[in-house]
Amino acid sequence: MEHPALQILNDNRIMSIATVRPDGWPQSTIVGYANEGWRLYFLIYRTSQKFQNISQDDRISVAIGHEPSQLREIKAVYAGCNAREVTDTRERSHAWQLLAERHPNLTDLAPPQKDEVATMVAECRYVSVLDYSQGLGHTESLTVQASS
Repeated sequence: MEHPALQILNDNRIMSIATVRPDGWPQSTIVGYANEGWRLYFLIYRTSQKFQNISQDDRISVAIGHEPSQLREIKAVYAGCNAREVTDTRERSHAWQLLAERHPNLTDLAPPQKDEVATMVAECRYVSVLDYSQGLGHTESLTVQASS
């Protein structure tokens, strides 16, 4: 049986990502993503503050969910992750395929040029699942082992 957090990751397409700025302040933005299990792929411009922040500190925090019609339908995932740029050509191609499947609007574009856009992967480490269907405020936490 699939973990409830993975179902939430599979059911959504947009995540909030928080990085640490050089001055220590958090910076939060929104990006589209595609996941493969606990691995979250996303694209960011090399000129962005997000890219600079991740280059200095690979720890990020993500929040994923959607607005339900009823309070008891709230389900979300919050995760502390380590992020890095995907440099392997095969993995970059695979990430692009996953992103294009999840975000059909990307198919009008060519795969991003490596010198302008970085393909990133975030490995979820510390995960919390919010599930109000099991009671208001219900959360569960888990630690995901690093993949080899």
